Formats: sequence, C-alpha cells, structure tokens
Amino acid sequence: MGLKGFKLAILSAVISASAYAPLAAAQAQTLKIGFVNTERILRDSTFAVQAQKRLEGDFSKRQKELESLAAKVRADAVKLDKDSITLPESEKVRRQRELAEADREFQRKRREFDEDLAQKKSQLVGELVERANKVIRELAERENYDIILQEAVYANKRIDVTDKVLQRLDGGK
Repeated sequence: MGLKGFKLAILSAVISASAYAPLAAAQAQTLKIGFVNTERILRDSTFAVQAQKRLEGDFSKRQKELESLAAKVRADAVKLDKDSITLPESEKVRRQRELAEADREFQRKRREFDEDLAQKKSQLVGELVERANKVIRELAERENYDIILQEAVYANKRIDVTDKVLQRLDGGK
C-alpha cells in the first residue's frame, strides 16, 4: 500500500469514527451510575448501631474482668518491687514466678477476648454487608441503574444513593 492508500485508509477511519460519535455520546448520556458510601452503611445503619450495642453488652463483662485482672497484676508487680528489698530470696523468686504466671494468664485471656471479639465483629459485618448488597441490587434493578459503585476517590452527591440504601436497609420503603 502506497502513501495514497494509507491516506485513504486514515480518512476512511476518521469518517467512520465521526459517524459513530453521536451514537457513543447518546449511550454515555443514558448510562445511570450510583454510588454507595459503605463506611456510612457500616456506621449509621440501624443494624450496625444495634450490633455495636449488642457487642458491648456481650463483651462488657469479660472486658471488666480483664481490666480487673490487669489491675491486680500491676498492683502485684508494684508490691513485689516495693517488697523485694526486704524479702528473702526464696520468697522473692516464688512471688516472681506467681507474677509471671498471672501475667501469662492475663495475656492468654486478653488474646482469647480479642479473637472472640474480632470473630463476632467480622460475623456481624458480614451479615450487614450481605443485607446491604441485597438492598443495593434491588435498588439498582428497581431504578434501572447500570452500575452502583461502592468505592471511589470522588463521587458527586448527585449519584450518591447511600441514603436510599440506609432507608431500605432500616425497614423503610
């Protein structure tokens, strides 16, 4: 293909592209996009607020026990430090072992508490996300959205459907 054929091919491509430009613009204008602020759903929904209260209620007793145990270990450490000057060596060693054992027990209980709390939070967040995604899908189908995004660097308030999702999630229609 010579230079003349190449120029004709380019001209043909430009003409073809310009013929489809109005069609592409029309399609872009009919695209319906929504955005959901997931952080707000996880923070502000009635389910999330109730779940947080439930967690606090379920774990507050253990939290208080841990705080009490930590205070006892600290008090025992301070007392041992204060008494260590006057204690016989065998008594000092015995109390150090007891203190180390109490600290290990505290650390074990703290880890179990943290693991149980994290597992319960994860379970509740999973339930909320599943419910929210169902509501988002229903909203998208009912209002003919082409796409609803949950993560974005920026989203104009015009396309933010978070309030609609929260309302439906919390039982309103």
